[in-house]
Amino acid sequence: MSARGRSKALTPERDQREGCLMSPVVDLRSDTVTRPTPAMREAMARAELGDDVFGDDPSVNALQEHVAALLGKEAALFMPSGTQSNLAGIMSHCGRGDEYIVGQGAHTYRYEAGGAAVLGSVQPQPLPNQPDGSLALADIEAAIKPDDEHFARSRLLALENTIGGKVLPLAYLAQATELARRRGLATHLDGARLFNAAVAQAGARGGDARAQAKAIASHFDSVSVCFSKGLGAPVGSALVGSRQLIARAHRWRKMLGGGMRQAGMLAAAAQHALQQHIDRLAEDHALAALLAEGLRGIDGLDVPPPQTNIVFASVRDGRGAALLEHLKAQGVLATGLIGLRFVTHLDVDRAGIERAIAAVHGFFESH
Repeated sequence: MSARGRSKALTPERDQREGCLMSPVVDLRSDTVTRPTPAMREAMARAELGDDVFGDDPSVNALQEHVAALLGKEAALFMPSGTQSNLAGIMSHCGRGDEYIVGQGAHTYRYEAGGAAVLGSVQPQPLPNQPDGSLALADIEAAIKPDDEHFARSRLLALENTIGGKVLPLAYLAQATELARRRGLATHLDGARLFNAAVAQAGARGGDARAQAKAIASHFDSVSVCFSKGLGAPVGSALVGSRQLIARAHRWRKMLGGGMRQAGMLAAAAQHALQQHIDRLAEDHALAALLAEGLRGIDGLDVPPPQTNIVFASVRDGRGAALLEHLKAQGVLATGLIGLRFVTHLDVDRAGIERAIAAVHGFFESH
């Protein structure tokens, strides 16, 4: 039976969590709200522990080796958050007075508190994102500064995939990163939802999501990948790259307060997520498509088709705030920071999506 055709839990693990799925609240604010499954909690409880600051936590070391191999890189570093792994990545590529080229809508530029500039003295050079989430190649070329004492030194191109739920095509990644290398820039990918992109590409092109993830990562010198979004772990991200880059990032992690001691319990959750939760992301994508389909045709609401697990809706006539309050009163949570946004994840099932659709329809029927 397809994911869209099931009325309750979508995986065996989720069958064990009926109490979670039947929560009175349908939380579509983000895929970061997921809670560990029973099997993930068991993996955390069984984790072998050491002191990761000394480098001898076996569970952390196993995770780092696994994610590095999975993405085709020499080394990886486990960190508390994606914000920290992005920041450590940027600061490992760039020094004071350097510059990184980034999309104006990118998370590293817009939603990470200006960390690269504040803590790294690395200047962002923001460029407009195109409707598909990409940066125009001509804009990238024009933004690279000449080697002149008057300018910040252009050192890094930072892209994001997925960005706003959209998948950047492999052909574009090849073109953008080739341009960067030709002009002497390193490349970094904010891959917080890398596996959503990989699963979507595997569905469209055929093949395995893990192979697609490695293909995406192959274009970049460093990649940050998050475990606490759609993969469902409670905490954590990893930065992958060359051994030399990860050695620099290790020092930055310590300086940024990211060194953790017996972190193996968290690493075990991330390891379980990589082993068990990648392929099921397709279920989240199917539920997002179901949600968008159910909202289309409502007068006063514009809903573009989602590519992965994020559905955006534009509310006409300035009624977005009122709609959010109505949904909250109906036990459906969404966000309105960048338009109305709904995010599907492993703690939401078809019944929850149908409830969200009904709540939105109820608002427009009564207003």
